[in-house]
Amino acid sequence: MKILLNGDNLSLEDLVKICRENYEVDITEDARERINKSRSIIEKIVKDNKVVYGVTTGFGKFSDVSISNNDCKVLQKNLIISHACGFGDLLPRDVVRAIMVLRVNALCKGFSGISENTLNTLIAMINKGVHPSIPEKGSLGASGDLAPLSHMVLPMLGEGEAEYNGVLMSGKEAMDKAGIKIVELTYKEGLALINGTQVMTAVGALNLYDAINILKISDIAAALTLEALRGIKDAYDLRIHKIRPHLGQINTAENILNLIDKSTFITRQGELRVQDAYTLRCVPQVHGASKDAINYILSKVNIEMNSVTDNPIVTEEGDVISGGNFHGQPMALSFDFLSIALSEIGNISERRLERLINYQLNDLPAFLVKNGGLNSGFMITQYAAAALVSENKVLSHPASVDSIPSSANQEDHVSMGTIAARKSASILKNVRRVLATEILAACQAIDFREGFKLGIGTQEAYKCVRDHINFINEDVIMYKELDKCEELLLNGKLVEMVENKIKITI
Repeated sequence: MKILLNGDNLSLEDLVKICRENYEVDITEDARERINKSRSIIEKIVKDNKVVYGVTTGFGKFSDVSISNNDCKVLQKNLIISHACGFGDLLPRDVVRAIMVLRVNALCKGFSGISENTLNTLIAMINKGVHPSIPEKGSLGASGDLAPLSHMVLPMLGEGEAEYNGVLMSGKEAMDKAGIKIVELTYKEGLALINGTQVMTAVGALNLYDAINILKISDIAAALTLEALRGIKDAYDLRIHKIRPHLGQINTAENILNLIDKSTFITRQGELRVQDAYTLRCVPQVHGASKDAINYILSKVNIEMNSVTDNPIVTEEGDVISGGNFHGQPMALSFDFLSIALSEIGNISERRLERLINYQLNDLPAFLVKNGGLNSGFMITQYAAAALVSENKVLSHPASVDSIPSSANQEDHVSMGTIAARKSASILKNVRRVLATEILAACQAIDFREGFKLGIGTQEAYKCVRDHINFINEDVIMYKELDKCEELLLNGKLVEMVENKIKITI
């Protein structure tokens, strides 16, 4: 399968198909026309000996240094090899593919001055599976993701390292094995390839896609716990939520009502108790706020994925203008918001877990195990979940409020957007584990109650868990059971089974 890029309408779903399902890419004919027109403007600038930043000058603080025509090719190569100074673990394969795709899509818009030949090389790398080795650290998130994007370009020059057919090798060897010719960068091309926000956007966009699934799982987890604790349905009455009409709140209440429909576990106001604790009663308000945040972030990511984020910009009129579209602040704030929104899902899930296992807060066996004392049951699962949500609180400190000057104070305010995106990935993993723990505990609690019937949606979730994980009669190596449950969240089976019955709306 192939997805056509034109710089204007790449969706998050299509990005995931390319990055995780190995869809191929190409660009439209009108995009090629724009690219060639932009390139001709750059070539005329060089021919006319004009002084233009990044074309016939140095970079950053060296913008006042003129470069001769004879040295322009050396300038572009030197830019790449000097800027490739990233550090840390390598970014995963799907993120690397996302970076490459987003850069191609931005260059398709025809405001960057790159040659069609160089762009075709990057497209061939995507389609033939040459994945540059890109360290995760080293970007300030302004002047673009300079260091990591430089690592992306190295194999195009026959330098650096890349993964090909699952094997890490030199960039030149990977390009040779894939049958892709290396390129010699000319005027502005190096800058066009590395001066953008594609690393932070790639990391954050894939996290966002996974976060949407996490929010669906969070409603399933809450509904299972609500039934396990014989919670009160009245708090989800849509009449309450429509008079405070935040869309995420309304959708969450409706999701829960659909999940627990036909349940006999669920109670009504005053039947067993008058009110539930906040973690049961305020699920629409808490989950809903995170959903509203996610939808805001999605709107910003959709804009960024289809934007020009380099400098200088080659306009349709032939002007070359220096600006600041490389500054990652829109993404930095968005991905900090993503971290906070996800952390809150973990926070409320861990508190629901506590209500499931704490015999002082329910009418179930202590720590959800028979023969307590000899067996510890789910006792320490809450410790582990508490550790994860506490770590998330540290990670949720916004990266975007930090800045540090660079390039001899020429670049004196930066976004730290790539750091914001990366830490949201850690938070997401922690939240997924906490939700898996809550779901497994809720299913355990449900099994202690007899003579009741689960809701239409919760029954499917319960069945999915029990198809893979047995009731825990006595202590077992608990992490293995939690791993199994987490895998059901990772591979999508839990959500898929539930959505075969009801639609979960974000």
